[in-house]
Amino acid sequence: MDSQLRSQVVFHLTGRVPDDAGAEQPLPAGLRPALLAQYRHLESIRHDFPVVFARGPGEYVVSLAAAVDGALRAAAPQGAQGEAMRKRALHTERLIRDAVAKGAGGTLLQAWDAAVASAGTDDAWRREMKIVRDALAVDGELAECDSRLPARFLRHAWAVVQREKVRAARSRIDALVLRLEAILRADYARSAVALQSANLQQTFGGTHQALFDFAKMSQLLSPAARQGGLDSSRRARIEWALRVLREQAFFPPPGDAGAQEASNDRFTFDNVPAALESYRNRLPDMLSLLKALHLAELEAEGQFVEQLHGPLFERMQSQDFTAADLQFFPDYLVTLGSDAPGVQADLGNALSSGMPVKVLLEVQDLLEEAAPGQGRFSFGMRGGQLAFMAMTFGDAFVLQSAASNLLQLRDRLQRGLRHAGPALFSVYAPADGESTLPGYLAAASAMQSRAFPAFSYDPGRGSNGATRFSLENNPQPEADWPLESLTYADQDLQAVTEELAFTFVDFLLADRRHSQHFAAVPRAHWGAGLVSARQWLESPPADPSTGLPFILAVDDADLLCRVVVDERMMRAAQRCREAWHRLQELGGIHDSRAEALLARERALWAEQRAVEAASLAPAVAPAAPGDQPTTAAAAAAAGASAAEAEEVPNPDTAYIETLRCSSCNECTLASPKMFAYDQNKQAYIVDLKAGTYRQLVEAAESCQVSVIHPGKPWNPDEPGLDELIERARPFL
Repeated sequence: MDSQLRSQVVFHLTGRVPDDAGAEQPLPAGLRPALLAQYRHLESIRHDFPVVFARGPGEYVVSLAAAVDGALRAAAPQGAQGEAMRKRALHTERLIRDAVAKGAGGTLLQAWDAAVASAGTDDAWRREMKIVRDALAVDGELAECDSRLPARFLRHAWAVVQREKVRAARSRIDALVLRLEAILRADYARSAVALQSANLQQTFGGTHQALFDFAKMSQLLSPAARQGGLDSSRRARIEWALRVLREQAFFPPPGDAGAQEASNDRFTFDNVPAALESYRNRLPDMLSLLKALHLAELEAEGQFVEQLHGPLFERMQSQDFTAADLQFFPDYLVTLGSDAPGVQADLGNALSSGMPVKVLLEVQDLLEEAAPGQGRFSFGMRGGQLAFMAMTFGDAFVLQSAASNLLQLRDRLQRGLRHAGPALFSVYAPADGESTLPGYLAAASAMQSRAFPAFSYDPGRGSNGATRFSLENNPQPEADWPLESLTYADQDLQAVTEELAFTFVDFLLADRRHSQHFAAVPRAHWGAGLVSARQWLESPPADPSTGLPFILAVDDADLLCRVVVDERMMRAAQRCREAWHRLQELGGIHDSRAEALLARERALWAEQRAVEAASLAPAVAPAAPGDQPTTAAAAAAAGASAAEAEEVPNPDTAYIETLRCSSCNECTLASPKMFAYDQNKQAYIVDLKAGTYRQLVEAAESCQVSVIHPGKPWNPDEPGLDELIERARPFL
């Protein structure tokens, strides 16, 4: 073994360069997977980011590209006449994308104005961009795909759902307040106090007060004052319910944006214990409001029965809350970091507490130490696996996704926020500055490499796992790793196209925190001992010197290089693939139980077929040595039995799948000399040449279960063979 290969083997096994190999060679600057070389200048490519957190009706979040496209459809003239405006608008969009990528904030309209001003173009440019600006259908804060995106995205989506809840709750509460006030006003109007002369006088306008004698009017009306009025207990109930509805603090008045934002702040937390404590402290107020709502609805309809409903309301407790009752109230939003101490216990407490809680789990690292002192890396124990664990709670909505995929899953995310129960949103966004890739590519590559696949578990979609679980937007979900083609120039500047898999180690190559697990190999040492990481993962070699895993990468100058991966990282990739296999099975892809059942059924079918074929064999008497078959039918029957026993019939020879015959009589009635039934009343070919090829093709066309296969013609002189062969082709 030469010294270079020995050094590579030592690095692969230990993760360290041997002492006799000289100083360790640093990785080339800006190293990234070769498949991502074409996305080096991401700001020049139209993609989903930045996004606009829209205000007002319609979609609550849209991409910048979609917003500009909508404005151009509305403002730019069709055809060549509007081409200049479209190009200028797309240039402005690119300026905005570049500014947001560099940290600029603000709303879409503010960013549009800043981009137009920075372009320093002529008045015609500014006039056209003003037209496009006025045509923008949305406005709101711009957000880049960075480490802050998951919290900003979910907070915005959550706030939209809470505003919907506030509108619905205020509509219900305000309507009940009006009806209860009407009951009290009607009762007051019939009371003795209301019929006093001074009070009667106040009910008339000043212009007409001189026309009436209110003292006389009071004497006339007072005898009927207490007929049909409210009794004291009902009045007390209504007044109590009215006071609770007016003073409740869960839903601020409509139209007060400041009060709504302040109310939202009261329901957002950064730890589970604080959220649980707040929920418990609010339980008495929640109970009072629910009692007031139900009581008010009964009183407004005149359906409250003291003997029936009184004891029920007295015994009502917070333990009696149903999912529908809790869904009426604002949800609690908790944001957790996957590396926070005790996150698993906190998550379990939140999802099993029964409170209307929505939890955002922010994941920033997918590779971590398995246990203190072991020196072995595990894949996603606290990050990628917590969402998988949360599905065991049954009634909790679970969504896992990379930050780059949130826009695509915006409808699914809102479905989870509207779920009548707890929900977990596990989102991966790499820590800022830790990757050689832009945030969008770093997050997208986590999903592409199966390091953090997207999936959802929705209890509201059905009663079984097949309907509840879904693999969301994962590329090539049937494969272990997505395969893509890479075209590059070799040393002779000739184009080479190679199919590469984007694996877990490709994803981690761009993460600076794990650079010590990779070592660049000079082109002069690209020997036969190097195998692709994909090949290594399919079949790890027993001797490391015969198969060192590498991945293709490019540096800052887009020069292609090979990078050897150490064994600890490759083992982590194997665990990543195993986790992906578990998700595939949940999604109905490569289900091992279904495949085992299918193999068992195939074996039973083959066994039954062999038994059936054997049962047909005695029907043909064995010929004595030297004897000739007495009839052509016997010879044909023997041939049919032999054909049935074969696993793969010859497609050039006519045959019937006898075991699948439905006994419809179509073939035997059409040509009784060619076809007959066996002892199980299933058809077989008695004498192929007792009829014509046309009759055989027509029999195949009329067969209800398509078990007749005509094969090729046996009489080359039969007329119309070209047409018959074409008709027989679907049945071969």
